[in-house]
Amino acid sequence: MRFVKPAVWIVLAFLILGLPASSPAQVAVGISVHVGPPVLPVYVQPVIPAPGYIWTPGYWAYGPNGYYWVPGVWVEPPTVGLLWTPGYWGWAGGLYVWHGGYWGPHVGFYGGINYGFGYGGVGFAGGYWRGGAFYYNRAVANVGAGTTIVHNTYNTTVVNNNTTVNRTAFNGGPGGIQSRPTSAELAAAKENHVQPTSIQAQHQQAASSNHALLASVNHGQPAVAATSKPGVFKGAGVVSSRPASPTQASTNAAVNRNAASVNSQTTAHTTTQAQATPKTTQPTNGAPSNAAHPAVAQSQNQQHPQPQAKPQPQPQQHQAPQHQSGEQGKPHKP
Repeated sequence: MRFVKPAVWIVLAFLILGLPASSPAQVAVGISVHVGPPVLPVYVQPVIPAPGYIWTPGYWAYGPNGYYWVPGVWVEPPTVGLLWTPGYWGWAGGLYVWHGGYWGPHVGFYGGINYGFGYGGVGFAGGYWRGGAFYYNRAVANVGAGTTIVHNTYNTTVVNNNTTVNRTAFNGGPGGIQSRPTSAELAAAKENHVQPTSIQAQHQQAASSNHALLASVNHGQPAVAATSKPGVFKGAGVVSSRPASPTQASTNAAVNRNAASVNSQTTAHTTTQAQATPKTTQPTNGAPSNAAHPAVAQSQNQQHPQPQAKPQPQPQQHQAPQHQSGEQGKPHKP
């Protein structure tokens, strides 16, 4: 421990002196470790359970036994009008530091990490709020194929600027994403934020106690990569990861081996994060739509067009879309 404490002071000094003045409002440092997280696994997005839910991408968290995967999940926002800014790992003072996610009126900086499904590294292209209802971009949000779930949808293709998707899960440092906050993200950092809901906290807690989600066990390919409902890791709505490229697979293996040797060097931190009193109002989006969910590439920036009104069929019983099948579907490439 005597080797960790000096490094901790370096990290704290970096956070206080090295970051822009507006950043502390969005920084929620949980832990810092000496080894970076594995690359992000490849998986498809499960179908949305009901209108009004917002996608929160999966991420690598760290516990007593090393890195473990917290599956991506659809969740209800604390109140109408709020968007999710994912957490991310950043490099500071020789350590990898976790910056916690939060809810706010705009999406802030999340390290330039390409989490997919609308979170391409900058901003969010998966949907937007209007008139108390959330409108979903069918190009990146799985609102149902051949089902009647969501009424408020539009369709705008999102294309990655790079031919090779970078699945690195941390910002800065050797091999990390070299991205800095934009002016819009700096402005978002000054806004009032709401911390993750109790449901989100319970979801992460459930993941931390699931042995199969440890990176040292799944080697970067968790059997439960995403789920439709928080804390539900079995049954309908649960999807597994797909094999990544050989280069990514070898990177995962190396990181997982190294992570096992530094578990005892983890140091916990606590910082202040701005909070707002959440409301319990849940948006109601009206009659559902029969929109298909195409598999397309995803990008960092996207304008929001007006939603398209279409004649609506009668509601029918929800079934999981075929594109989640291992033989018939292909994963989104975040």
